[in-house]
Amino acid sequence: MHDLRHNERQRRFELHVGDAVCELDYQLSGSTVVFTHTGTPPALRGQGLAAVIVQAGLQWARDQGLKVSHGCSYVEAYFDKHPQWADLRP
Repeated sequence: MHDLRHNERQRRFELHVGDAVCELDYQLSGSTVVFTHTGTPPALRGQGLAAVIVQAGLQWARDQGLKVSHGCSYVEAYFDKHPQWADLRP
């Protein structure tokens, strides 16, 4: 079972899978959130877990009324493949 958490203190979303953690780090700048890094442990790659945490981060941004700027190549690729999030771009 996966445990998705928003760690506001460390400014990241975490997906706990057993003892491993996938993360989506971010920085806030006014009304924009910049997703700076997506990380998945090598043993968990290829299971769609990065997409789960990116979706959570994007939904949070939408709920907060934030625009999304990406400093992470995975988030950029996710935007390209999922146009339903295009309204979040500045």
